[in-house]
Amino acid sequence: MGGKVMNREAPSMKRDSTSKTLNLKRSGILALLCGIFWHHSSAEAIDFNREIRPILAGKCFACHGPDKEARKAGLRLDRREAVIEADALVPGKLMDSELHHRIHSTDPDEVMPPPETNQTLTPEEIDLLDQWIEAGAAYDRHWAFVSPQKTAVPSHGARWGENPIDAFLWQSMHKHGFEPSEPAPPHMLLRRLYLDLTGLPPAPEEVKAFVGESSQEAYVRIVDRLLASPAYGEKWGREWLDIARYADTNGYEKDRPRSMWPYRDWVIRSLNADMPFDQFTIEQLAGDMLPGATQDQRIATGFHRNTQLNEEGGIDPLEFRFYAAVDRVATTGTAWMGLTTGCAQCHTHKYDPITHEEYYGLMALLDNVEEPDLILESSSQAAQRKQIEAALETERVRLQEGTSGFESAFTAWLKEAQEAATQWTTLTPREMKTNLPKLEVLEDGSIFSSGDVTKRDVFTLQFENDTPITALRLEVLPDPRLPEQGPCRCYYEGRKGDFFLSEFQVFKGKEPMTITQPSHTYGKISIGGGSADANNVLDGDGSSGWSTAEQNGKEHHLVLPLKNPIPAKTHFTIEMLFERHFVVSLGRFRLSATSETGTPIAKAHGTRAEALLAAGKLDEPSALSYLKDVFLETDPRWKTQQQALEKIRNQLPRPDHSLVMMERPADNPRPTYLRHRGEYLSPRNLIEPGLPKVFRDPAFPEPKDR
Repeated sequence: MGGKVMNREAPSMKRDSTSKTLNLKRSGILALLCGIFWHHSSAEAIDFNREIRPILAGKCFACHGPDKEARKAGLRLDRREAVIEADALVPGKLMDSELHHRIHSTDPDEVMPPPETNQTLTPEEIDLLDQWIEAGAAYDRHWAFVSPQKTAVPSHGARWGENPIDAFLWQSMHKHGFEPSEPAPPHMLLRRLYLDLTGLPPAPEEVKAFVGESSQEAYVRIVDRLLASPAYGEKWGREWLDIARYADTNGYEKDRPRSMWPYRDWVIRSLNADMPFDQFTIEQLAGDMLPGATQDQRIATGFHRNTQLNEEGGIDPLEFRFYAAVDRVATTGTAWMGLTTGCAQCHTHKYDPITHEEYYGLMALLDNVEEPDLILESSSQAAQRKQIEAALETERVRLQEGTSGFESAFTAWLKEAQEAATQWTTLTPREMKTNLPKLEVLEDGSIFSSGDVTKRDVFTLQFENDTPITALRLEVLPDPRLPEQGPCRCYYEGRKGDFFLSEFQVFKGKEPMTITQPSHTYGKISIGGGSADANNVLDGDGSSGWSTAEQNGKEHHLVLPLKNPIPAKTHFTIEMLFERHFVVSLGRFRLSATSETGTPIAKAHGTRAEALLAAGKLDEPSALSYLKDVFLETDPRWKTQQQALEKIRNQLPRPDHSLVMMERPADNPRPTYLRHRGEYLSPRNLIEPGLPKVFRDPAFPEPKDR
């Protein structure tokens, strides 16, 4: 990512004998560069990875390798210490090494590999193994796990080549009797250049111009222009987006659309800006954790939000978030390690150095996240929103002053509303329990839910009251941290922000308290558009309940009068059941109580207006102004005026959003368990986050998070 491409095309090659040119161009060069035309001389050190490992892997490891179940005689040849410990190998001492005698034996019961395996060693392979033992039988880590070292650029006398890569190519060609082929014709070179850098062919007039000039300077100018064009990032971004399993829909069954395009655009911008690869990596894996993370850095974490999302009714959401974590480990291994981690999900990897436990340590690093929607309000949208909000306020004043009878109606309403107002006191729980989500009391007394959720969440809150309680009130509240501003935790497309309260129960000790005549400000179910009455939370049926669908980002409340008051100084419990075929529990809510007699009802004018009316402090201009606005927008007499306000409100810009990741709070980490045989339903011991040993560097502290 950091360096874009070489600014010239790597040449093809030809052999001195022109009759062999075609075959060598198609296959010989690849074999040559991969180093399989290897000739060993006694003067050269034996290369374990290049010469010895292939012999052992091809003819010995099936019986004496990583597979414990298939291993014969308890001998493991893929680890040096194991071979030495078994007395099969004495480094530097050929005649003391059992391995030497076994590969030279003519006894069919002793020779290795056994004749029946059809893996007989060739004389050249036997000789190479002997040389290796005499030289000390050194083992090397696979080259993929060894940090690359800078190699001196070969010197050569030819005048061919323009950069260090050409020098290495020339050295290998010269060694094997090859020479560079003739340069490609200008029109062919230009076409290759365009297709490589932008994925698009050049226009005929561009070809004609280049053929006419066909100079190195012209070539360089075209390279620079193509590298600077938006098409460069679009072409090469596509390659990365394939690795990132980019998709604009959720996968699985309904396959609803989702907003991932901001991540796609981030990839393209990063490539066109020539972002260094280390930064490209950091921002995608942990951009949200960088100090002062920018919006772009948070968008970059969408890399791991490209997992499939299952919205089917019968699923366990926790199971499918486990499979999403499996996908994240696999994709991280592929994209950054070039490694297949998948086998270690079920057992210790036989051929890659990753243990079963290390796999889940890597999962713990990647899975300790929340998955919010990042609101992307542009500066122009913010300016437009402020302008429209000002226009709304101006229109409210105009409608109030220009509507005949409004002032007298407001005065009468104010008197009636004050007389009917209920004084509510916020309840603060002394203890909170849930099946899984974490509940936190905020400064305003509301309760915020975070962490994992299920299709059946139960919130149990315990209180002790100072005064008698005759009724309870549940407010469902918006919050910018929640999908569609809340009040729900639901992230499913089409249901974002929706909750579903199945049952609301109150207990004095273990005795259930009877609730009578509950009321609500609004109730609707998103699926089918049916009503969601307040009485549904008392019927003992988990499939019915109260919801405020299609009112995302707005406050509503439920009032629950008690048949018999809860006496003062009583320990009582409120239990809320959220049960539906999708994730439905509340993200932010507040509980209040009153000691007043009578039967309070839910008020359309809302809880803030109710508090002002109950307090009776209406001499402040700001309080009266607010109540006038509430009266104008909630009283059914002013439908025409409300429609005028709604017309302006509909002009508010709807910001885009992008799916991102956010590290969970340190006091609420998500536990990761080793899963026996990789099965979600077979959790074993708790696993601490960490990198596989093969990637650890003693010079750096062991990471505990992304």
